[in-house]
Amino acid sequence: MSEEMNFENITEVLERNAREWPDDVALVEINPQELESRHTTWREYALIESSPIEKFRTELTWAQFEEKANRFANFLLSRGLKKGDKVAILLMNGLEWLPIYFGALKAGCLAVPLNFRYTADEIRYCLELSDADALVFGPEFTGRVEQISDRIARVKMRLYVGGDCPSFAESYEKLVRYASSSAPGFRHRPEDEAAIYFSSGTTGFPKAIVLQHRALMHSCRVEQNHHGQTKDDVFLCIPPLYHTGAKMHWFGSFLVGGKAVLLKGIKPEWIIRAVSEEKCTIVWLLVPWAQDILDAIDRGEIRLDDYRLGQWRLMHIGAQPVPPALIRRWKKVFPHHDYDTNYGLSESTGPGAVHLGVANIDHVGAIGVAGFGWETKIVRSDGVTPVQPGEVGELALRGPGVMKEYYHNKAATDEILKPDGWLLTGDMAEEKDGFIYLVDRAKDVIITGGENLYPVQIEDFLRAHPAVKDVAVIGLPDARLGEIAAAIISVREGLTLTEDEVNRFCLDLPRYKRPRRIIFADVPRNPTGKIEKPKLRQTYGAAALVAQQNGLA
Repeated sequence: MSEEMNFENITEVLERNAREWPDDVALVEINPQELESRHTTWREYALIESSPIEKFRTELTWAQFEEKANRFANFLLSRGLKKGDKVAILLMNGLEWLPIYFGALKAGCLAVPLNFRYTADEIRYCLELSDADALVFGPEFTGRVEQISDRIARVKMRLYVGGDCPSFAESYEKLVRYASSSAPGFRHRPEDEAAIYFSSGTTGFPKAIVLQHRALMHSCRVEQNHHGQTKDDVFLCIPPLYHTGAKMHWFGSFLVGGKAVLLKGIKPEWIIRAVSEEKCTIVWLLVPWAQDILDAIDRGEIRLDDYRLGQWRLMHIGAQPVPPALIRRWKKVFPHHDYDTNYGLSESTGPGAVHLGVANIDHVGAIGVAGFGWETKIVRSDGVTPVQPGEVGELALRGPGVMKEYYHNKAATDEILKPDGWLLTGDMAEEKDGFIYLVDRAKDVIITGGENLYPVQIEDFLRAHPAVKDVAVIGLPDARLGEIAAAIISVREGLTLTEDEVNRFCLDLPRYKRPRRIIFADVPRNPTGKIEKPKLRQTYGAAALVAQQNGLA
């Protein structure tokens, strides 16, 4: 059995990396805004006399990573924190994020990552729900934390990462630097609790998802098994680290000691430049970012000949349904790229419970097959009985990555987590030719005149129109049909599109699937790329109700 398979938790992986490759670069942080107006390579910029390179590109070796994590762990222990205590992390992506996360785990605590978009009240809610004992936050959140400072009495330890520490917190740098750099020696069992992540909160305030050490370790093995990372691979990490998606994809490189680049920005030119100059081989993108890159190439804003991209071997996408038209377009521009899509949710420790597989590009449009170590089935509304072939039902998952529970919420836990270990995902799916196709979220299904409409199917159809940049289909109230389908469409820059053109394009859809309303507007997405449909329903659903009451609909 390989060494990778013998690890019981991810802190042991970090210790191995620091022992075997102490001087190799583990993490690189890139802040490209520092170079917006400069015409030079990133490496050349580092040589400019007196240039503030530390603001633009910084590195951390595996030995430094381990040292920082150990110091934070020992500091927490010196302050009386113990096994099972909770350490909340409210930081933007940067070199301190992962050492703080691992330091919490090394101390026997649970890491509790917080969404950087949370309002002050949402931060307070999540701190209270998770029973957080400590909060580590950055300068971007000073105002929000100050608003709730006198209402989070349980959180006695408040550590600030950055300069000019506010009066209601303590300086992380000044305190942690004097702690011991030796490993605390704490050893976890696979069944020990490791972290609390929060659901997307699309149906109200988020739920707290408890993940065990076995789940985090399994996610490392899943990712490395699916994409074959080696020590020489370089992973470009763009999404926020508080989310399971970005971090668990990085876990595949982490498991083999590969380097990761944290890019603080999503502009197409920044992404391509990072791939070129940092020699990235693996990039995980969200759908809008992939679309933006292709659009920038089409407009001539990015000339691929100006970059060194031959080493880039894998582009993969997750977090949302992927339009087949987008991947066909991508493969025309980057024909040598392997492609994969990954499906998962925070309740299953992020991506990989289902994946397409790089060998199955001919099935693009499917989310794929059961991932490494995972089982899948599609069940009827009773949550138990498998559907018949070709029938739509709810996707269920079982494997080592399934959450332990929703913290302090047994009713919600029992609703989706069955005694035999099956997790109900809330996603409607069907199986064709051995591959699973995502149909839609159960709560997003539109019932119009007694017919079920699955918005993802309509969205995929509309995205094939050359003028459509992004689209979201939602249900709006209708006095006669109950609901009607409305398409919110974002048009590509430099192109035009009319309602009549959309309606003519939709003539190829069955009549009952055609959108009854066309709205041209931006399509809001959260930091992990998911369409914020509750926000759209709130905005346009209220207007539809008013129109009906006034006799206008």
